[in-house]
Amino acid sequence: MAENQDGQEKSEDPTSKKKSESRKKGQVVRSQELTTFFMLLASIIGIMFFGQGMIEAITSIMSNNFSVERTTLFDTEQLFRHIKSELAIMLYAVLPLFILMMITVILASSILGGFNFSSESIRPKLTKLNPIKGLKKIFGVKGVIELVKSILKIGLMGSIAIYFLWAANNEILGLSEELFPGAFIHAMKLITWQFLLVTMAMIVVAMIDVPYQIWSNTRQLKMTKQEVKDESKNSDGNPEIKAKIRQKQQEIAMQRMMGDVPKADVIITNPTHYAVALQYDPEGSGAPVMLAKGADLVAMQIRNVAQAHEIPIMEIPPLSRAIYHSVEIGQEIPAGLYVAVAQVLAYIFQLKSGDIDKSVKPNMNDLPIPPEYRR
Repeated sequence: MAENQDGQEKSEDPTSKKKSESRKKGQVVRSQELTTFFMLLASIIGIMFFGQGMIEAITSIMSNNFSVERTTLFDTEQLFRHIKSELAIMLYAVLPLFILMMITVILASSILGGFNFSSESIRPKLTKLNPIKGLKKIFGVKGVIELVKSILKIGLMGSIAIYFLWAANNEILGLSEELFPGAFIHAMKLITWQFLLVTMAMIVVAMIDVPYQIWSNTRQLKMTKQEVKDESKNSDGNPEIKAKIRQKQQEIAMQRMMGDVPKADVIITNPTHYAVALQYDPEGSGAPVMLAKGADLVAMQIRNVAQAHEIPIMEIPPLSRAIYHSVEIGQEIPAGLYVAVAQVLAYIFQLKSGDIDKSVKPNMNDLPIPPEYRR
């Protein structure tokens, strides 16, 4: 199992943040053997589709250059125009193959790791010139694996190439007896077949290299348990700072809630343990809304604010507990408490309008509170 510089075992899978950071640094899965395979395959396809045009261009160039007039050879300007036209013919002939190869290299190299451009990977670093690290790469496990891959690749591809040359020996020797351009076309066919056989051999090498590259990249990205903890701590924030932020948010929410208490129509209390502040808009279509609620010290603060703003306070323990436990701040009361709250609000509105005297104390002990809301 891999270890870091402190000797800690890298046993944890890389996190998404670790993968993202390594991607920014240019560390993604790449298989040179897979790219080589697709390049060889693309070259075969290119020769099949564009080979005829390349043969015609080469034939034309050879024909034109073996029949150049004497005046052209000794006239610099005419010779330059002649060379320019011949180069243009060759360029137009091989350009499609070059474009195909360029596209193939880009697409093939992005099959495993996707498209990724990193400026950090091309930035010069003095650490890359460290000879000790270079020796570790050569004589390390990765260097040995690369050596084995190279031997396998050279041995396999070399064996196939030698076998093809041996099998096509008569055809290759017979090319010297064929006429041009037939001999050239025949040679191109032999090269295409050899490329095809070598490409088939590269499939074996790529099938070995791709899983290894995936495993090697994941192994390099593995993390120690401490690194995972540190990353989680940095991502989520310091617990002490988070606690202070949470405390500050609670203070702001408390201040906002206390600022809404003066808007309430009535405060219903337990009388000491709970306090809830309700507001109702007779002209609106909604039910009464709870503006604030609290227990113990918060309940006392709500009562103090209500007294300072002359908001009616009613001691109805069962109703205060039912509202406190079933309604959140800013929400409407549930339908099951409509009747009970309506009786309280009716009394409050009559009190405000002067229809009844403050000395009249209604009996609110038998309000209809459903069993599911009783606490």
